Amino acid sequence: MTGVPQQAGPCVVVAGGGTAGHIEPALALADAVMRLRPDARVVALGTERGLESRLVPARGYPLELIPPVPMPRKPTPDLLKLPLRVRGAVKHTREVLDRVRADVVVGFGGYVALPAYLAARGRVPIVVHEANAKAGLANKVGAKFAERVAAAVPDSGLADAEVIGIPLRHSITSLDRAALRQQARAHFGLHPTAPVLLVFGGSQGARSINNAVSAAAPAFAQAGIGVLHAHGPKNTVAVQSVPGAPPYVPVPYLERMDLAYAAADAVLCRSGAMTVAEVSAVGLPAVFVPLPHGNGEQALNANPVVSVGGGLLVPDEQLTPEWVAGTVVPLVADRNRLAAMTTATLSTGHREADEVLARIVLEVVGK
Repeated sequence: MTGVPQQAGPCVVVAGGGTAGHIEPALALADAVMRLRPDARVVALGTERGLESRLVPARGYPLELIPPVPMPRKPTPDLLKLPLRVRGAVKHTREVLDRVRADVVVGFGGYVALPAYLAARGRVPIVVHEANAKAGLANKVGAKFAERVAAAVPDSGLADAEVIGIPLRHSITSLDRAALRQQARAHFGLHPTAPVLLVFGGSQGARSINNAVSAAAPAFAQAGIGVLHAHGPKNTVAVQSVPGAPPYVPVPYLERMDLAYAAADAVLCRSGAMTVAEVSAVGLPAVFVPLPHGNGEQALNANPVVSVGGGLLVPDEQLTPEWVAGTVVPLVADRNRLAAMTTATLSTGHREADEVLARIVLEVVGK
């Protein structure tokens, strides 16, 4: 049998290294591109020191390493070395783009995206996605010469951005919490029917969240509420069990976030962009405790959900055991209020963002 050789599919290069907030949307997009175009190739850019060196190969995508270009937040001697570093990183990245025959570069911000944008400028079409409520420097640069610009929320600071939400893992956007509830409760040793609050503060945990919630354990027990509390691998949480009360289950880390979301009726957590997007996509009512450092972007990330009634926001310094007992405990015990908040938070989007962005990328390739 003879035939015409198949045309190779497009090569999509994703640039989003450093933190999970940059890497996970890039990988979610990669998965969506492959679902829409199984003949496509996806290549990730990253550095040796970023989480991408572990996360990208684990998801089955090739990783091309480039020199990092960290952006100093304040004037330092390193600032004087920046042009030289940028020049070297751009040259290296341009060689990678040529070698893999890139058809489009999709950047998600951070120190991997900046050299990718500069290397692709005038050579390879660029698509930018901004996950945070305030655009970072790299994406502000990339947006100036991008074919298309997308953002998670309105008013990100990028002109003419298409608001699409944040690309999330298909296992999250397709999660059926009700169908997994029984399995999830059994997996963590939680009560099969009692209300459950999920608590986490990022991959390393958060001391203020750990202290406030664990100290309110008696109030949860008295109200018949179980707790699944990820305290971080370097922290511990000591909670005395109450006979007859639903379990308070502390764990260092949540390997199965899908099961954690399925087990819960509400969540108390930080409000990084990815966290807000995942919690909203699965429909969990949330109590957001923004990180007290940085430029205040975590509070801005939570605002769209809070403004429609899908969550509460409490400043870190106001998160006390008394506040948890007086506000969070009654909330988790009120099934009607939780149901209304679930409807509200689902209205904020994110569930289709991966495929929306994938279609944008493929449209740019097809021009």
